[in-house]
Amino acid sequence: MSVRRIVPDIRSTDLDASRRFYEDVIGLQVAMDMGFVMTLLSPNNPTAQLTLMRSDNPTALLPDISIEVADVNLVHARALSRGLPIVYALTDEPWGVRRFFVKDPSGTIVNVLSHVTADV
Repeated sequence: MSVRRIVPDIRSTDLDASRRFYEDVIGLQVAMDMGFVMTLLSPNNPTAQLTLMRSDNPTALLPDISIEVADVNLVHARALSRGLPIVYALTDEPWGVRRFFVKDPSGTIVNVLSHVTADV
């Protein structure tokens, strides 16, 4: 199994202020901005990333960490076979990822995903 990247997911009630902090103070650059979630990365090391997520809805299910894997279906099957709690079903998202959320033994919500490639 190939893990491609591990990204911390940070909740924010003010995405603009959080973005400015990570851009102006830390020196990261916005790589993706969907309005409710954005990924920032190091301009010198693009695998050094973090994700900011809007957290103004206290009932929203948000992950604590995202792990991109080569085969999300395999990881999903492993999680199911071990009886781990899947808290967000395996889903093909409109922004090009297939993912699910699983709780690890400590209660951390892990977003496990793979990028979906379009058949050409």
